[in-house]
Amino acid sequence: MIKQIKSSEIKKFIDSNPNTVLLDVRTEEEWNTVGRPDTKDLGIESYFITISQDSSFLENVKKNIDKKKQVLVMCAAGGRSIVAANLLANEGYNTLNVSDGFSGNGQDPGWKNFELPSIIDN
Repeated sequence: MIKQIKSSEIKKFIDSNPNTVLLDVRTEEEWNTVGRPDTKDLGIESYFITISQDSSFLENVKKNIDKKKQVLVMCAAGGRSIVAANLLANEGYNTLNVSDGFSGNGQDPGWKNFELPSIIDN
């Protein structure tokens, strides 16, 4: 079972787990129009790899993210990221799902609305 974390808990989690990275699995269009997390001020790296039906998603993750890292997986509202987190857990990654995603899930505000650092490329 994949552990869940809300955006409101991320700063505290990273402070206690500095060997963490953020993986955003949304589409390039979403990153460019809605925004993307900016994790520099949080002291962690972020990766932007769109989840796909083919094997390229796992291949790209394996090329870029060390299995020794704790991986926070994020999408828009938590649906795609739980799928990605499960795929990665099956490959030996230690994952947590950001349950309210970047934009919020109707219950919790999400990264962007919780006012965590973000960038919009327009």
